[in-house]
Amino acid sequence: MIDIEKISLGFKPDLAKGAWIPDGVQVNSPRQTIPQRSTSQAVSTSRIQDLPHDQRPREKLALLGPAALDNAELMALFISTGTRGRSAIDIGRDLIAKYGSLGALGGLPVSELAKEKGLGLAKASKLAAAFELGARVAREQLQGAPLDSPERIYQYFAPQLGHLTQEQVVVVALDTRLRHIGTTVVSVGTVSESSAHPREILRPVVTRGAYGFILIHNHPSGDCSPSRADESVTRRLVDAANLMQISFLDHVIIGRPSPGRTGYYSFRESGIIP
Repeated sequence: MIDIEKISLGFKPDLAKGAWIPDGVQVNSPRQTIPQRSTSQAVSTSRIQDLPHDQRPREKLALLGPAALDNAELMALFISTGTRGRSAIDIGRDLIAKYGSLGALGGLPVSELAKEKGLGLAKASKLAAAFELGARVAREQLQGAPLDSPERIYQYFAPQLGHLTQEQVVVVALDTRLRHIGTTVVSVGTVSESSAHPREILRPVVTRGAYGFILIHNHPSGDCSPSRADESVTRRLVDAANLMQISFLDHVIIGRPSPGRTGYYSFRESGIIP
């Protein structure tokens, strides 16, 4: 029972000691022992095995299909294993953040990709093979379709050239129906009148007995605006192709799309190639 008299005299109960003490004196409650978690329990291990079963990349793909996985999860299937404190998904996510896109990663030489922390030559080779398969699938889907517009040319060759770290000049030979019959790399490096001489460009076209050709090169900066050298080479090539009665369909510069700008520049659309 509550002792009204003691309360009125300024005392309060100390339940731990079973006694009454003056009000204002702090009551110490019994100490509680908090169980300590082991280090292995307290620290997240960042392993794919620790994810819920249906959130692991392999199981998620089997259940929902590859489209359900984000880019880092898809990369994790090729990276396979992580490092201390970083899962294969973490490594994939870090690589995409560092280089900005899968296309940029796909343009890296294997030797450079292998230097990334958590990869090495074996994993870098797997990723490079995956990127190349994707590029080949893109080309196969357009195989047999006429390369009759800069949009289609860009769709066909951007996966191959769009993210290279050096300029590469290629000549695409076409049949009378404007279908692709062969591609030849004529130079690597900055386009100039010496590196992209009409003689070197037209040689594979004549050798293949082609009806016509397209000249394509990339700008590693992503800006597909033509340089003066690009325009000069194109004008000389127009004259040379007319002289040899070979159809010069277009010269397309491949860059990267950005808001308000396509990822390519067409010299035919600009009017330089009639």
